[in-house]
Amino acid sequence: MAREYETVIGLEVHVELATNTKIFCGCSTAFGGYPNSHTCPVCTGMPGALPVLNRRVLEHAVAVGLATNCEIVRHSGFDRKNYFYPDNPQNYQISQLYLPVCRDGWIEIEQAGTTKTIGIHEIHMEEDAGKLIHDEMENCTLIDYNRAGVPLIEIVSEPDMCSAEEVIAYLEKLKMLIKYLGASDCKLQEGSMRVDVNLSVKEKGAAQPGTRTEMKNLNSFHSIRKAIECERNRQIELLEAGGEVTQETRRWDETKEISYCMRSKEDVQDYRYFPDPDLVPIKIEEEFLEEVRARQPEFRPEKMLRYKREYDIPEYDIGIITESRHMADIFEETVALGAQPKKVSNWLMVETLRILKEKEKDPEDISFSPKHLADLIAMVEERQINSTVAKEVFEVMFESDVDPKQYVEKKGLKMVSDDTALRKILEEVIAANSQSVADYRNGKERALGFLVGQTMKAMKGKADPGAVNQLLRDMLQ
Repeated sequence: MAREYETVIGLEVHVELATNTKIFCGCSTAFGGYPNSHTCPVCTGMPGALPVLNRRVLEHAVAVGLATNCEIVRHSGFDRKNYFYPDNPQNYQISQLYLPVCRDGWIEIEQAGTTKTIGIHEIHMEEDAGKLIHDEMENCTLIDYNRAGVPLIEIVSEPDMCSAEEVIAYLEKLKMLIKYLGASDCKLQEGSMRVDVNLSVKEKGAAQPGTRTEMKNLNSFHSIRKAIECERNRQIELLEAGGEVTQETRRWDETKEISYCMRSKEDVQDYRYFPDPDLVPIKIEEEFLEEVRARQPEFRPEKMLRYKREYDIPEYDIGIITESRHMADIFEETVALGAQPKKVSNWLMVETLRILKEKEKDPEDISFSPKHLADLIAMVEERQINSTVAKEVFEVMFESDVDPKQYVEKKGLKMVSDDTALRKILEEVIAANSQSVADYRNGKERALGFLVGQTMKAMKGKADPGAVNQLLRDMLQ
């Protein structure tokens, strides 16, 4: 009888925090930049350079801890994790081992209509390493230290997940919480959120998990899902063949969709941790904690309940809009300016999401102002422009946040409301399309659509299709 196996998964999620400067110095954290231009003696590990903790990093870490139901450790500190690697200029990383800033938290995920609690072992602050750039043409490796010292939090889960679906649900929930807080943009493709997967398998019903492996720096949900499936199958095949799983760190090859061994998995003693003597211990006072707690936003579950009470829009719309705090803010501010909630929802759900998908952008990249969206909606409602022109204006507004009123005036896009001018155009269209006129009078309704189209073309889109349709029917009777 074939043996059945269970999968045991825990995650280490590294999140790059949204600060203007690095964790222990004043260098810029801006993405990109000329190599080694965002550096100083502190983040390049020069002798005698002393680190100073960026207060904003601590605020973000505590905010994420509160949002994930963690205990905030009132007395914590930094430790040195010693290892040699070229992108680690000090030959140690400043991290937290003995006294992490947050611990013993949890979040809930929903899977197939059921709720499951995923434990969070700890959240700790640390600095990022630099970046190695392998130049195959010159057969050498270059180092860019711009990223060295960029602030990170590492969120370490308990091994409470048992499938790729649960892992993705956990990461989506975590990502949403952090983005609502404004603590990070969590863009996996830019490395501001990176995931290490610790995975083992055990026979169904066994008390203890098997030997685990770790897959490092996965940077897309697709890679995470495939890596979990492949590693689970690899371990089961190894055990079924009578072999043993080795504790090791593995690298996922996204192109080939296979993993390979990088090195044997280190234990804590391999890093020779000790408290960093250059950084003072962190003492979190009640006043600081209350200050961070007071800044916590209204999170998605509460926001969804409020939208149901306050706005007459479908639950589906509510679900999509509240996935992004930025989009939800635009919705609320536009409604506050007088636009009808459903009209605002339509523009966000249809045109905005369409353009975001076409341009492969996130809702956080939306740059048009609620004022301009409210003005555009009002212009359609007041029949100053028709829906076709409105979509044209919105495309421009999405790109450069132009004032729709000024744009319509400048481009001469206002609808022609003069019945005399419209009637004159209609007479010309009727005279030029006698066959379509005859078809319509013989009961072919589609011929009217053609005549409306010809009229709109002659009017350069500056007419109300409904008004054209009605006036045309009147004139053809």
